[in-house]
Order: sequence, then structure tokens, then C-alpha cells
Amino acid sequence: MEGHNRLYNNYFAESSVYPDYIFRRRFRMKRDLYCKIVREVEDHDPWFKQRRNAAGELGLSALQKVTAAFRMLAYDAPSDSLNECLRLGESTIIESMRRFVRAIIEVFGDEYLRAPNEEDTARLLDMNQRRRFPGMLGSIDCMH
Repeated sequence: MEGHNRLYNNYFAESSVYPDYIFRRRFRMKRDLYCKIVREVEDHDPWFKQRRNAAGELGLSALQKVTAAFRMLAYDAPSDSLNECLRLGESTIIESMRRFVRAIIEVFGDEYLRAPNEEDTARLLDMNQRRRFPGMLGSIDCMH
């Protein structure tokens, strides 16, 4: 519980230790999206659900397990470097990564892990154009 509580209080509590911009820099996405992914993964694979052990104590949370997988992916962190801050064993971290990747493919694959269509490409080009030239109204047709 110590690992979960520290993680929650640092990043997810209403008055968290770290503000939104730090969360975005460290997790490379907005907190709302991160929480949505955690919920979807937990709903998809019961292994991520927090359970009580034989002594009645709460086990590891989905937040801890998903965060371990995200940190391995985002920072190319070795599994044994995460056990101190998240309070997970190396084998649990590796299993989290394996199950997380499978859940992401199964839950989000059809929508997000596909080749972009014409509409996607146009939207992405427009987003890029707006980022490069803020304040310009409309999109510039750079295909002609």
C-alpha cells in the first residue's frame, strides 16, 4: 500500500504533490487520458484489479502495475529500477508490461493502432500546421 499511496498522493490526489505540467512531462500525456487507460486496462484484464491476499491485506493496485509498464515504455527503464519507487517486485513489473501491452492492443487496437486514413491524415496535418503557425485562421492547403 505504501507504493500505491505514494504514487497516488504524488500525481493523482486532488491536491497532488506535483502539478499538471509535471505530470504531463513525466507521464507524457494528460492525467485524464492516463486515468482512462488505467481504467480500461483494469476492466479488460482482471489481473490488474487490486485484491486482498490471504491475510486480508490489499495487494498491488492497477495504478502501480500500469505505471510500471508505462515507465518501462516511456523511459526505457529496466524493471529492477522501478521496484523502489513503486514497491513492485521485478517479476510483477515484467508481468505488468506483458499484460499491459496485450490489453492496449486488444482494447485500443482497432481505433488507434491502425494505419491512418485520409481523414486522419488531414486532421494531423491541420494540427501540425496550427502548431507551427499559431493564430492563423483555417488550414493552409499544402498539398498543391
